[in-house]
Amino acid sequence: MPDLQLLRPDHAPALLAFERENRAYFAASIPDRGDDYFARFAERHRALLAEQEAGICYFHVLVGPAGEILGRVNLVDVEDGGADLGYRIAERAAGRGLATRAVRELCVRAAGTYGLTFLKAAARRDNLASRTVLSRTGFTVVGETLLSGRPGLTYRRPLGDVSRGGAVT
Repeated sequence: MPDLQLLRPDHAPALLAFERENRAYFAASIPDRGDDYFARFAERHRALLAEQEAGICYFHVLVGPAGEILGRVNLVDVEDGGADLGYRIAERAAGRGLATRAVRELCVRAAGTYGLTFLKAAARRDNLASRTVLSRTGFTVVGETLLSGRPGLTYRRPLGDVSRGGAVT
C-alpha cells in the first residue's frame, strides 16, 4: 500500500517524473501546468518546501513500494482553521481507491497534526471521479463555481468527526 508522506527535498526527482509521465492525463481534466513549470521545477520545489515550512501549505505525496510517486494530496492556503484540498493520482494508479484512502488519511492529519477544523475543495461537474472521492470522504456540496471556465462545485468538510474520513488502510 502506498505511503502518504509530507513532501521533502529528496522527493524532487520522483515528483518531476510523476508530473512528466502524467502531464497529458492530468491536462484532460485540470489545467496544464505549462512548460515553465517543468523548466523551473527545482526552483518551484524549493518554493513549495518554504511555504510548507512557513505553515502556509502542507504538500503530500503517495509513495509506492519502489519509491515512485503515485499521487499528490495537498492542503493549500491554510488560514483561519481551514485549507483548500487538492489531489491528483497517476494514470496507472487511478481507479484503485488511492485518492479516497489518501484524502481520508489527510483529513485525519489535517485535524490531528495540523490543527485544522475544516477543509474546502472544488471539482468540475464533468470530473465524476473527483466528485466521487469528495463525496466518499465526507465533503458536501456548498456551492457552484467556474474552474478554468467550466462549471464546477465547491465542497466543504468539517473535521470535528474524522471518523467519517478514517485512515489509509
